[in-house]
Amino acid sequence: MIPRYQKIVFLVLLVASIAMATLLVRLRERAHDRLLRGEDIGPTTAPEVAPAEQATLFVANDMDGTIAAQESSLPLPRDPGARARALLDKLMEMYAATGAAHPVPGVPRPVLQVFLLTADGKDRPDAAGQLAVVNLAGDFADGHPAGIATEALTVESICETLHANLPQITEVRFLVDGEVRETLAGHADLTRTYLTTDAAGDKLPMP
Repeated sequence: MIPRYQKIVFLVLLVASIAMATLLVRLRERAHDRLLRGEDIGPTTAPEVAPAEQATLFVANDMDGTIAAQESSLPLPRDPGARARALLDKLMEMYAATGAAHPVPGVPRPVLQVFLLTADGKDRPDAAGQLAVVNLAGDFADGHPAGIATEALTVESICETLHANLPQITEVRFLVDGEVRETLAGHADLTRTYLTTDAAGDKLPMP
């Protein structure tokens, strides 16, 4: 016979799992609806009129499996969502460059959108404790080199770069062409939420 306390623990875990699943479904539907309506919160690259600023990019290195901060000057728009995408565009541009330490094939638009949402699913770009929903292009995900380490480095470098320049971002989720995808290229889990605090201190857990 199952002890009463085990039944209570099981029920609590079940309710928590259902609540989390419901929240993730709502966030996905919200992001997907915005994609269908053609809402685009920022240009593919930062506008030329935006002033150049110093930004900190966290760049992966496949040789030793590390991620190091690298200062870069680039034009950054004021809008936080557009700013986030400009930062990631620059990071992906570095990965696509010849001789990159973390080579990833380049595509025209590797990052389609970045949505910044609060825990209640509201679009408030300046609020603290935000969830960044990074919508990657299918061509980028399809062409990404497969491997536990290389995929984890890409995900971790994205999370660290976002948090370093937009500290209000504490969580990151990924979509591919506006849809939930199980993995980046067979290994890195894209169905979970990544905590940027974990990324800043230690390696992100790998599935």
